[in-house]
Amino acid sequence: MAARSVLTLLLTVLGAFAALCALLYLVQERLIFLPRQLPETTRNALRELPGVVEIEARAADGTLLHGWLRHGAQDEAARAGLVIYFGGNAEEVSGQILDAKALAPWSLAAFNYRGYGLSEGRPGEAALVADALLAYDRLAARGDVDSDRIVVFGRSLGGGVAVQLAAARPVRGVVLVSPFDSLTSVGRRHYPFVPVSLLLRHPFDSLAYAASIEAPLLAIAGDRDRIIPAIHSRRLLDAWGGPKRWVLVPGADHNGIHLHSGYRSALHEFLASLGSPR
Repeated sequence: MAARSVLTLLLTVLGAFAALCALLYLVQERLIFLPRQLPETTRNALRELPGVVEIEARAADGTLLHGWLRHGAQDEAARAGLVIYFGGNAEEVSGQILDAKALAPWSLAAFNYRGYGLSEGRPGEAALVADALLAYDRLAARGDVDSDRIVVFGRSLGGGVAVQLAAARPVRGVVLVSPFDSLTSVGRRHYPFVPVSLLLRHPFDSLAYAASIEAPLLAIAGDRDRIIPAIHSRRLLDAWGGPKRWVLVPGADHNGIHLHSGYRSALHEFLASLGSPR
C-alpha cells in the first residue's frame, strides 16, 4: 500500500510538471512579447515635431511595419549618421522619437515590432530579425542617411535583435542596454526547474554571434537589475569580437536605468568616440 501511494504521488507530480511545461510552451509568446499600442495623441504630437518623418515598410510576407525617422541635423537633406533603435519587450518606441534630439547631430529611426504600435502581425524572433534587416536596408538607401555611419541600439529584448542585425550588416557601432547572452540563459535563471532549452522557440542567442562582430560596442547594465542580471550582459561583452566598453550603472534597475546620469553620459561619449556623424 505504501509503495502504491508513493508511486501515485510520483505520477501526480510528474503529470503536474508535464502540464506546467506544456503550458509554458504554449503561452511563451505572451511571456516574452508584451505588445503596446500607439496612442493617437502621441502620433499627432510626433507629426507636429520638426524633422520627424513617418515611415512604413512592408515585409516579404506582406506585414506592414510602422515607424519614424527623426533628423538630428538642422539640414534635413544632409546625409547624417543614424542610430536605429530596437526596444524592450513591452516598449512602444514612439517615446524614443520624442526624445531623439538628445542624440543630435545623429538622427534616430525606430520601427515598432510586429503587433506593437501600428505595426501589423505577431512578434517572433525570426520575424523581428528579418524586419530589422528590412528596416536597415530601407534606411541605409535613403539620401539623407550616411550608410557608413549607422549605429544599432538595442535595449533588453531589442539587444537580441540588434546583435543579429550587427552580425549581418555593416554598422559603425553597437549600443546595448541591459543585454543578455541568450534568452535561454535568462530563462533558466527565472525557471530553474524547467527544461527551458527544450521549450523555448525564441532563444535570441546573442552569444553565438558576438565573437563575429567587429564593430565597437557600448554595453550598459544596472547593478540592481533583477530581470536581466548584469552577469548576463557581461558574458556577452566578454565574447564580443570588436572594441568594447562596459558601463555598470550604480543603483540602476532594469526599467529605470535610462533615468541615471551615468546612462546618458556613457551614450553621448560613445557616439562622440565614433567621430562626426556628418
